[in-house]
Amino acid sequence: MASRTHYQCLGYNSPGFWLSSAACATLALAGASTALYLMLVGHHVTGMGTQLVWGIPHVFALTLILTGAGALAIAASSQVTQVSCDSTLQPLIRIGAIVASALLIGGLAVLVFDLGRPLQLPVTFQHFNFSSSFARNILFYLGFFAIVGLLLWTQFDPAMRRFSRAAGWLAIIWPLLLAANVGSIFALLSAHEAYRGGLMIPLLFSAGLTYGSAALLLAWLAVHYHSANSASQPVSKRLSNLLALFIGAHAAILVVHVLSMFYMPAYRDAASFLLIDGGIYPIIFWLGQVLTGMIIPSLLLLSGAARKHSGLLAITAGLVLLGGLAHLFVMVVGAQAHPLSIFPGYEVSGAVFDGEAFSYSPSPWEWLLGISGAAIATLIVLIGLRILPLTPYYRGP
Repeated sequence: MASRTHYQCLGYNSPGFWLSSAACATLALAGASTALYLMLVGHHVTGMGTQLVWGIPHVFALTLILTGAGALAIAASSQVTQVSCDSTLQPLIRIGAIVASALLIGGLAVLVFDLGRPLQLPVTFQHFNFSSSFARNILFYLGFFAIVGLLLWTQFDPAMRRFSRAAGWLAIIWPLLLAANVGSIFALLSAHEAYRGGLMIPLLFSAGLTYGSAALLLAWLAVHYHSANSASQPVSKRLSNLLALFIGAHAAILVVHVLSMFYMPAYRDAASFLLIDGGIYPIIFWLGQVLTGMIIPSLLLLSGAARKHSGLLAITAGLVLLGGLAHLFVMVVGAQAHPLSIFPGYEVSGAVFDGEAFSYSPSPWEWLLGISGAAIATLIVLIGLRILPLTPYYRGP
């Protein structure tokens, strides 16, 4: 396939393309305006508080960041194998690199928007604490963009082709280390019982690969919506196979994580709160993450129904991403809503909500911040497809 694969800029001049771009730009500006409003007025207008400081914006940000990390690793895998082995995903490398970087930019934009004082962001580049997972993330983010640039350089410049395998390995290892470092933030955060635990690292590791494959599949189907042909189907088939594999791996790690929480007495209350008697959180977990994000997509993929129709395959990938949002909502928000166990084995009461679950109701401002991150990522992908030769097309040798 590599000998017959050529690349071009996306030549869409349809009203739908420009309408989508305008809608994404509007949402991005709305998110920036919301961030300015919250900076001037204060975060008290949101549903967050001192007990729950990571709300819906962080859920969207983490989803975008993990998805971008997984997308780059999957797209770059063919850069490593295309020389001697399988080259099925080789046409996906350019689009995958842009999609991955766009997702990371969208996630980081949400984090910046959600800061109380975003103008203080440059301070983080002046003072590094390398023992902090948050500080290490900054280095991972910068390295991520540098590796994406190197990967695309090896694609665009024939003189750089000799470095393609090295760039491919970097583009696989680095984003997976990024996902693992994000997982370490929660694994080492001992204040909440639902966080601490080494399984958080492989759990978010597998989540990134699952959501990344779903995002790549959606992007590939969208690009070939108006030019679907038999030559583009091997990539869709391979991505759908990877998606089914990663869903199974993610589900297996999730089962082990849940069972380990119920097994250890110190974690049982938190596990029961998130999965059984925590109000909205068990509903979102079972219906959102398990049913919508795992069971239904798995049935559609394993039965072969999704592979027969590109529209159903796109819906399957979308369900996986919705399940990812549900997963991170329960993990991030639900874990904070669960009351802290400051003195294990004792009943604590006081005037500052000691021993009480936090009632969180996301405000429209928070939803707008989160959605604007997805809009920024989509807008960057649309611009990239328009000005760079990313879209593969096929012709005979």
